[in-house]
Amino acid sequence: MGQDLGAIGFTTNDGAAATLADHLGEVVLVVNTASKCGLTPQYEGLQAAYEEYRDRGFTVVGFPANDFMGQEPGTDEEIAEFCSVNYAVTFPLMAKISVAGETRHPLYTELIARRPIIEGNTDADPEIQWNFEKFLLGRDGEVAARFAPTVTPDDPALRKAIETELQR
Repeated sequence: MGQDLGAIGFTTNDGAAATLADHLGEVVLVVNTASKCGLTPQYEGLQAAYEEYRDRGFTVVGFPANDFMGQEPGTDEEIAEFCSVNYAVTFPLMAKISVAGETRHPLYTELIARRPIIEGNTDADPEIQWNFEKFLLGRDGEVAARFAPTVTPDDPALRKAIETELQR
């Protein structure tokens, strides 16, 4: 593929430099999020999955993005407050990025290149479909699965994929 996923830099919600290499050895669910989307209640399920599996080496990494109908208009500070107040989010949130189009962050370019097909939908366009699309990374940092935005965090297929990666 292109770049090493773990070498692609981004910024945490509070302004620190970060990479996915910070989570090497963990199973990571990368999710592009938005605060004003019909799927926003998935924050609750993401937090529940994080709490359930984190002691086994699992984390969720949220990447707020304003690429779909302006559904993430807030600043990084506003996004963090929204997630904390409304969903008690404690999993890592990153600074807002773009996941689509010409301004797409290199991390998402690489995630899509490594997993162009969404689980169960071989006909789907490889581009990010909407807010709350999910990429599951194994402990080795490689993309193990990709799930559509409508696949909720408690969906049996997603939970099975997380369990499988945690057992590796």
